[in-house]
Amino acid sequence: MSETTERLRARTQLATLATEQADPRYAGIEALATLDLARTMNEADASVAAAVAAVLPDVAAAIDAVAERLAKGGRLRYVGAGTAGRMAVMDAAECPPTFSTDPELVKAILAGGRAAEGGAVEGTEDDAAAGAAAMAAEDIGPADAVVGLAASGRTPFVVAAVEEARRRGALTVGLSCNAGTLLSAAAEHRIEVEVGPEVVAGSTRLKSGTAQKFVLNMISTITMVRLGKVYRNYMVDMRVANSKLAARAVRMIREITGADAEAAEAALAASGEHVKTAVVMLELGVEAAEAKARLEAAEGRLSGALKAA
Repeated sequence: MSETTERLRARTQLATLATEQADPRYAGIEALATLDLARTMNEADASVAAAVAAVLPDVAAAIDAVAERLAKGGRLRYVGAGTAGRMAVMDAAECPPTFSTDPELVKAILAGGRAAEGGAVEGTEDDAAAGAAAMAAEDIGPADAVVGLAASGRTPFVVAAVEEARRRGALTVGLSCNAGTLLSAAAEHRIEVEVGPEVVAGSTRLKSGTAQKFVLNMISTITMVRLGKVYRNYMVDMRVANSKLAARAVRMIREITGADAEAAEAALAASGEHVKTAVVMLELGVEAAEAKARLEAAEGRLSGALKAA
């Protein structure tokens, strides 16, 4: 297919998308006072939560499927381009420090690679062959889960990656901000958050980007909850990597166990700065080695280790 034909097809597809339309309500924004324009954008953003709420059953079904794969040893890969891809990079990067996951468990694949993380790398989102090749490079297989993100729902790199991942037997999820998209058709699970036209027509880093971030927050966080990385509402698997996190760890231990600051700090130190181990030590009155053994027997779940008593 010639470049001219491909551009014509893309133009035709984009013209039908709600996220590409110019909303007449925002036609005069350049004449608004700054405060009025800020209010306009805030009102538009407020509609995103309702759009996400409308598809929560789809989100939940996808998360349950992702968590099931990861519980059996699989990996999660996000695939995106531009804004969507950079948000995926950010979400994946937060999993190791927040939940002490292996960096290989959750990763983002961005069209254009590392160079695209800090700015646009033109043309890469249109490279379908590169999207499919990225799945081969990651050795994606039946144990894995792949979430493709594209506000338009038609980004060739992302659609091809999801198609190839599904061909390889992986669980696939398509997250877009339009209805009836190519990405949805390619994926086993579809999440279509219909946010409508943007305040600045076509600028999908706005409502669309916010909607995708909302859903990414749910996918990563709820999956980790399902994997036992959270106890009550505490991030008990976080890495204690600096003084702020050390203080947070001590506070969590105290709130969970009722121990005083001195006992919590001592347990944290004896545990090798592992919050869950410190909690088991204090709750069950055991040494670090036994606390770790109990956690291992409970597959890392703090609630299970405490019940084992």
